[in-house]
Amino acid sequence: MFLGIPGSRIYAYTGGKPFDPSLPAVVFIHGAQHDHSVWILQSRYLAHHGHAVLALDLPGHGRSDGPVASSVEAAAERVAAALAPLANPRLLLTGHSMGSLIALEVARRLPSRVAGVALLGTAAPMRVADALLAATRNDPASAMDMINVWSHSPVLAPFAARPGSPAPGFNIVWQNLRLMQRIAAVNGADVLPTDFAACNAYAGALDAVRALQCPALFIGGARDQMTPPKAAQSLIDACTQSQVVTLPATGHTMMTENPDGVRCALARFAQQVFAGVAA
Repeated sequence: MFLGIPGSRIYAYTGGKPFDPSLPAVVFIHGAQHDHSVWILQSRYLAHHGHAVLALDLPGHGRSDGPVASSVEAAAERVAAALAPLANPRLLLTGHSMGSLIALEVARRLPSRVAGVALLGTAAPMRVADALLAATRNDPASAMDMINVWSHSPVLAPFAARPGSPAPGFNIVWQNLRLMQRIAAVNGADVLPTDFAACNAYAGALDAVRALQCPALFIGGARDQMTPPKAAQSLIDACTQSQVVTLPATGHTMMTENPDGVRCALARFAQQVFAGVAA
């Protein structure tokens, strides 16, 4: 389904179930150079277990109208404007990496609507190495290779011949690379450098987490090389209602590396924050 008005629409995957505006809604916000599909397992589970689900494509990503937002705040403005008219009684904002920063800013814009915020692979500040920033502009193929190596747990041996997954027949590292390549092909070469520059420039995370009027769940991967768990500690310390889950043997792409761990943590948190909310 699409949210918003023509020319500024945001696409939302509803988890394989018709969207029910009477239910509390879990809103999924992906990270840089991604789309809603990174949440496919978690979004489908929650949609089939009593929740409304909106897994978004950010502006200029996937099926959403462009242009790509030049800052975390600009992306949050678009998302908040799309969510504001919904009738759902309460929202749980769930963001990964860049999406975690956007979730914080959306919560700041819709404080009375947000029952909880789940932040996966977050950091404050979310700095990007100069070499990687330059590569996103000048050598995007190399940048995507670097991102995929650093985004996955070292035990997966990124780009090795054997599958980077405990199940045969597919490789989560190659799948992630193909997703990034598809975003570039469909949405344009400017998405990658714009997303990473937005992460690098954003300085509002601590203020946003202090402004939260709801509980926050922090999910980190013990082997995350992009946003190691210690990079979220300043946010955890600044949050008055925080819960922390650290997933063992898990890298930055935790939704595919440890889908059940992410699913269980989100399902428990959703049950907590939506307790007592009338459907």
